[in-house]
Amino acid sequence: MTAAGWTRRLPWVAVEVLESIYQHRLLSTVQVHAIHTPDASRRWTQRLLGELAGSGLLDVARGPRTVGVWFVTEAGAAAVEQVTSRTEPRRKLITPAQAAGQLQAHTLAVNEVGIAYLHAARQRGDEFGPLSWRHEIAHTIGTAPGRRGSTEQVIADALISYLAADADAVTQHQRFLELDRGTMPVEALLGKLRGYQRLRDYTPPPGGRHGGAPEPAWRTWYPSGLPAVQLVFAGKPRPQLERRAQLLLALRAADPALRGDRTLRVQLTLLEDLSRHGPFAPIWLRAEDPTARVDWLGKPKGARR
Repeated sequence: MTAAGWTRRLPWVAVEVLESIYQHRLLSTVQVHAIHTPDASRRWTQRLLGELAGSGLLDVARGPRTVGVWFVTEAGAAAVEQVTSRTEPRRKLITPAQAAGQLQAHTLAVNEVGIAYLHAARQRGDEFGPLSWRHEIAHTIGTAPGRRGSTEQVIADALISYLAADADAVTQHQRFLELDRGTMPVEALLGKLRGYQRLRDYTPPPGGRHGGAPEPAWRTWYPSGLPAVQLVFAGKPRPQLERRAQLLLALRAADPALRGDRTLRVQLTLLEDLSRHGPFAPIWLRAEDPTARVDWLGKPKGARR
């Protein structure tokens, strides 16, 4: 039986789970339960995942404390592409070695950020679903220094797209996510911020049939405005993460290109705080003005929304 044939025998929630794991590369059993089956028992979710694995659509690696970490197989990816309307290129599949290796902790942490937004949207009645964060979003930022003809990119760990509804309107908020687990020098994080600054300023060479003044390339994808950059720290004891965030702020303040730049919005928080309190709590520091904590929309504690 083909992979698509297997999906026709499964409940629709199983197809949604399969597409979600395809999109998010790796999800733990706990994460699948939080995203897709919060009203069911954990055991029911485990049985569902086991059925998908038994159908050859998923495979499992072991995570912290032997928790199952799920990823799609070739057959699972083919099934998703056959039964869903996808216009994007096929996502790069995770190998069993990657699923059990260093990539695991980083990917699961990125998905924890998405789940924090998902919980908030459910509580508030906003629009943010299982596919509202997308991994590894790349943008060209110009020619690589010293490599004529070779382009350079800035690659966000994820892009978050959130629709907030109120009595008068629906507003789309987007954020570039950088998930830092303390595995790279803080100077490298500063380099990522410079990359986003170059993305803000990058204008493609003139060409094409249409006239008019050239404009930054990002406007093609983000007509409402360049997303702010969210730096979320995880993977180390809290004091180390707080020192790391403060060191990054100090380096940014000393950087001639970045200091005083208030147009590139940068927000910092700890994953521990984001998971516990949600994005609408005043847990964020703004790199442009780190004197007070705000929510992810830049509003201080107690401000009306």
